[in-house]
Amino acid sequence: MSSETILKVKQNHSGKYRKGYPLISKNAITDIKLLREEGQIIKLTDERGKFIGRGYYGHQNKGIGWVLTQKEEEAIDQGFFHKAIQTAVNFRKKLYNDPETTAFRVFNGEGDGIGGLTIDYFDGYYLINWYSEGIFAFRSFVLQSLENLVEYKAIYEKKRFGKQGQYIDDDEFVTGERGDFPIIVKENGVNFAIYLNEGAMVGVFLDQREVRKRIRDHYSKGKKVLNTFSYTGAFSLFSALGSASHTTSVDLANRSYAKTIENFSLNGIDYEAHDIIVEDVFKYYKYANRKNLSFDLVILDPPSFARSKKTTFRAEKDYTALLQQTISITESMGTIVASTNCSKFNMNKFKTFVDRAFKDSDHQYKIIEEYSLPHDFKSIPSFPEGNYLKVLFIQKLT
Repeated sequence: MSSETILKVKQNHSGKYRKGYPLISKNAITDIKLLREEGQIIKLTDERGKFIGRGYYGHQNKGIGWVLTQKEEEAIDQGFFHKAIQTAVNFRKKLYNDPETTAFRVFNGEGDGIGGLTIDYFDGYYLINWYSEGIFAFRSFVLQSLENLVEYKAIYEKKRFGKQGQYIDDDEFVTGERGDFPIIVKENGVNFAIYLNEGAMVGVFLDQREVRKRIRDHYSKGKKVLNTFSYTGAFSLFSALGSASHTTSVDLANRSYAKTIENFSLNGIDYEAHDIIVEDVFKYYKYANRKNLSFDLVILDPPSFARSKKTTFRAEKDYTALLQQTISITESMGTIVASTNCSKFNMNKFKTFVDRAFKDSDHQYKIIEEYSLPHDFKSIPSFPEGNYLKVLFIQKLT
């Protein structure tokens, strides 16, 4: 390809790229000044000029681009995107044919061969997430591929490449017929209200599908449930549908109240029989301790980073302390579902947080189940950071 920019990979980095590591980092490249405009096609070679891979320039998190192919003869063109998206759609055939689940991930970035791009499906509506200006430069290729490969009611998009990776507020409709929101999707037979036109979030985090089902089917019956950082109440909803005796949902965001009521009502649950509290979770924990409240099942799924007026939470530093507070309001023989989407540490490290929290709290525990991403959130062994979700079902023994 005549328009591609050739970049040399430093000798001490070339090995990992040859093994399929896809994220290009600034400190791995010798001639960074050759990168001028996001979306540039780049050819990576070792310091002797031997081909390593081909990809594109685009800032995302700690990277400056993604390797898309290790085949020297393969071009990054319309055909490349068509093939990648077709393979991804075929991989999700089982989900497409499941009438009980009508919301799932169709394309998961580097797991499906194109870092910086995800595509989600919501009952005939497709949502494209662009994570850099670089991948957005290939927008026409992605749209044409999607339009040729699938039937759709409409296609929407979200640009997530503002300053520090922030969402850019824009009209997100692309093509088809504009949706009449909310659209109602199913997950394992449960209804969710989805909004594709109301900012960065749509109403449900699809990567927790298996965990929610497990909570409903095996952990909720007769239990008092606390759902912290509850967002639209998804875990509370599944708990209630699993015959929990009572659920309490706590989230600082004002929107969480109405959204939780909406999802409860969509599934025929009397929301007034449950508690939906708009409050800082850390403040609620203090209240619960003061009032000697305790729960049989606590779901702890904080964001990787959160800031309120009084508190800054970073999962890699603060999860252990948060878990300690959770242990204090969990009944003996109760269950804590400890979850994190932080990619800065792996499952083994996460388990050390759990161990330290229980030891410091002077309680015994047992990990009874663990989950990572469901199969539609495809990841690759050469990029373990991509398999970011870590969920542990922990029984408090004493």
